[in-house]
Amino acid sequence: MSDPSVPPNLLGAYLKDRRSKLDPTAFGLTAERRRTPGLRREEVALRANISPTWYTWLEQGRGGAPSADVLDRIASALMLTEVEREHLFLLALGRPPEVRYRKDEGITPRLQRVLDALDPSPALVHTATWHIVGWNRAATILLTDYAALPPEERNVLRFIFLNPAVRDAQEDWEGVARFVVSVFRATTARAGAAVEVQPLVEELSRRSPEFARMWSDNDVSTHGGGVKRLRHPVLGPLALEYSAFAVDGRSDLNMIVYNPATPADAERIKTLLQAQPATSP
Repeated sequence: MSDPSVPPNLLGAYLKDRRSKLDPTAFGLTAERRRTPGLRREEVALRANISPTWYTWLEQGRGGAPSADVLDRIASALMLTEVEREHLFLLALGRPPEVRYRKDEGITPRLQRVLDALDPSPALVHTATWHIVGWNRAATILLTDYAALPPEERNVLRFIFLNPAVRDAQEDWEGVARFVVSVFRATTARAGAAVEVQPLVEELSRRSPEFARMWSDNDVSTHGGGVKRLRHPVLGPLALEYSAFAVDGRSDLNMIVYNPATPADAERIKTLLQAQPATSP
């Protein structure tokens, strides 16, 4: 009987379970003369570039707390999915892993259907580097026609600092611009994407003295929620309450939903959407 005063070795059990579910032949290894299914401990350790003894101790609950780098290597060695990798970090360190930057991969059809269902509230999905990779029809009509732009131009900072129409639509451009720069700095650093965004930062610094000034302030903040006030060319002044949400299973993506702040604004937006021909994002 186990000692109730000793906490269960959840990390070790999880590692052993994931290891046992791997097919040795998928890694060019023989499946013969194996007493148990899956990879051997030393094979996982070799793939993760760590000591077989230390990995064995880790499964046995004697290895101490591994570093995030070691956990990442073990996750790769075990071919873990994003959600499995997150679970590994929670078991080992009590926290999820840091956001990992990915090249823009777009969104799934299922997530696109979620965006479409949010009409008449504009909704966007952006990456850690603030590239827009998903939007609905309300966002196209009220914010920007993203589909009309090349993918590399669908970046929020480009809109704010280099697009006169977007700038004119902001009731408080200075406040919006400072906010976007501070969140951009925080999210790109958290995602480890400083190298990837450096060309964009340098370009914006050259083309926009205002961006260069705000970037040099080194301010950081989270997105959170608030009210966005716009001057729409057809509807006139609009107030939209915005909220930001993480996309489950995609730590590099965030969704922003803008809800009309008043029933009157909601009706005006619905009327405009009904008057516009429907197009696919």
